[in-house]
Amino acid sequence: MSGIPVGISTCLLGKEVRHDGGHKHSRYCTQVLAQYFDFRPVCPELEAGMGVPRPAIHLREYPDGIRLTEVKGSADHTDAMQEFTARILPDLSDLRGYILMAKSPSCGMERIKVHNPGGQVVRRDGRGMFAEALIRNYPLMPVEEEGRLNDDAIRENFIERVFAYDDWAQNVAGENLTAKALIEFHTRHKFQLLAHSEKIYRQLGPMLGDLKADALETISGRYIQAFMEAMTKTVSRGSHINVMQHLMGYLRDAIGDEDRKVLMEQIEAYGREEVPLVVPMTLLRMAQRREPADYLKLQQYLSPYPDKLGLRNKV
Repeated sequence: MSGIPVGISTCLLGKEVRHDGGHKHSRYCTQVLAQYFDFRPVCPELEAGMGVPRPAIHLREYPDGIRLTEVKGSADHTDAMQEFTARILPDLSDLRGYILMAKSPSCGMERIKVHNPGGQVVRRDGRGMFAEALIRNYPLMPVEEEGRLNDDAIRENFIERVFAYDDWAQNVAGENLTAKALIEFHTRHKFQLLAHSEKIYRQLGPMLGDLKADALETISGRYIQAFMEAMTKTVSRGSHINVMQHLMGYLRDAIGDEDRKVLMEQIEAYGREEVPLVVPMTLLRMAQRREPADYLKLQQYLSPYPDKLGLRNKV
């Protein structure tokens, strides 16, 4: 079985393609995520024809816009980068996510230095030229910088979004779009959506309540835009507790009084940061399997990604 197609900056796979002939090997990407993701490497600078090694480049702001120039001298690589980007972007349409190299004038997602024509830094809120085009062309695609994946919450959020977006791409998007497929997707992700954003959760239910209000393609477009926006919001401890208590309601007949007491104790312990999320979640999953509740069996919230990733194991 092939993995989920995810783009990645080539240097993160340990390839020596950086301007100084080095790499930025991410063992988390190559040893952990590569078990589930089919990485598609891209090095915009190398593939735009700049070679290895190459002079260092940075972003410079001129009256007519941002240019990609060499740090020393006046050589300008803007046109080459734009031509490469325009050529490769259509080939990236099947990706379900993208991991970028931070601080790069081509791949950096945020906080990139922007210089004036004389080479002095004038602001630090830029975005790499390739990254800018990628995010603009594929606004629904989960995109993250490798360095930020060291943060537990950001790492879990990104991976969860990739798996959800893959579900959409495989089962709802394009020629798979039907009213049934759209409603089934919403059903699978209902509690996940509630955990990420109760506000958007309450907007999307009514949207699907009247699928004849507009063309199905229009409604599905609005739906997935709002859904992916909700998924970017990190789930708070309180939101997890709220959703787990909702789930307990569906398991009323599956949990005896003593088991219910133990489960509540573990949910409260999670709320006090004494146990990781995996503890009450495992108890919920055990109860669901003991007395299968078909509606809960569908819920991606219970298993949004492979357990082996251990993303719910941190206190």
